[in-house]
Amino acid sequence: MQKKYELLLEVLGKLSKAGVLVETIIIGSWCMHFYKELFSEINYHPTIRTRDIDLLVPLPLKTKRKIDVAALLEADGFIVIHNRNGFLRLEHPDLIVEFLVPERGKGSNQPYPLPAFGMNAQPLRFLDYLAKNCIDVVSDGLKVRVPAPAAFGLHKLIVSARRKTEVKRIKEKREALTVLNAMIEEGMKGAILDAYSAMLPSWQKKVTAALDPQEDDPIFTLLNKEAHKLK
Repeated sequence: MQKKYELLLEVLGKLSKAGVLVETIIIGSWCMHFYKELFSEINYHPTIRTRDIDLLVPLPLKTKRKIDVAALLEADGFIVIHNRNGFLRLEHPDLIVEFLVPERGKGSNQPYPLPAFGMNAQPLRFLDYLAKNCIDVVSDGLKVRVPAPAAFGLHKLIVSARRKTEVKRIKEKREALTVLNAMIEEGMKGAILDAYSAMLPSWQKKVTAALDPQEDDPIFTLLNKEAHKLK
């Protein structure tokens, strides 16, 4: 774990210096590491096992610079991998760097070109929500943009129900509850309720449908009460 963490900081440091991080948002499981700066009053030590560093690119990409991300990370042992659908990712035995963009309209399973980074990105649903609800965090000497923790948790609950395997559904939901319950313990209930009430009603239903009234208390109780207020 320590080796993976040190490589993560090395990679993010290089991306920061090159100007990639100011154009992207770190999403996915590694966000939980950076949330430690927000949960200083509680015992918050999330377990992160994933290799994936997911970088969300809000559209349109604003940078006019050309940054060869593959060349930037080549010395660290990353190689470009093409999957059968044409998506590119940078792979290392310990970490994988991938770019994502919000999927819009009817959607597409085609890669979205990112010539400014010499890469392409995978379009995915619901990512606009994260792009519109993000914060800056300074951690480990780096300034990174991540989804606001309430947005992270609620988004994870929505995504958990869309996972095709039980293992992935459990993982997504566990990560969502780790962050949301930490917020409750830290006294941030208001931020969760604000994020939930700002969601489309159809999204709110997806969130509550992912929760178990028996197992997911107190977050189920909190959101269920708010749902009744909004009716």
